Amino acid sequence: MKSKFLTALLISLFCSAPLAADMYIVSTTDGPGFTDPSEAVMVLEKGILPTFAMLMKLKKQKKIKYVGFPAGSRTLIMLVEADSHSEVDRMLRDLPAWGVFTWKVKPMQSLEDRDAMEKAIVKKLKNM
Repeated sequence: MKSKFLTALLISLFCSAPLAADMYIVSTTDGPGFTDPSEAVMVLEKGILPTFAMLMKLKKQKKIKYVGFPAGSRTLIMLVEADSHSEVDRMLRDLPAWGVFTWKVKPMQSLEDRDAMEKAIVKKLKNM
């Protein structure tokens, strides 16, 4: 019984990477801190606000499904739709504030894909 459980667990772990992901959760580290008001104005005007404008444009183009901040946080979170990991990477690199943040990109797997995969695992395990 332990062997079947471990086999199922390993299959699930190795198969959990998305094969054709088109949705990505993108998040950043906290935004930059400022040493004085003049630095804050410069960073906001030259980096952050132009980045917000580009993100709103991408949202209107439906490349970004959602973008926002957890209440009280400087951490940006987005739900991005793209054809490839490279497309997400290019989109982020084109943002004026790309170098200001550390970006985390998580490809998502649809519920339907995972459901089909888990059903196949159950069928395989029952036939062992």
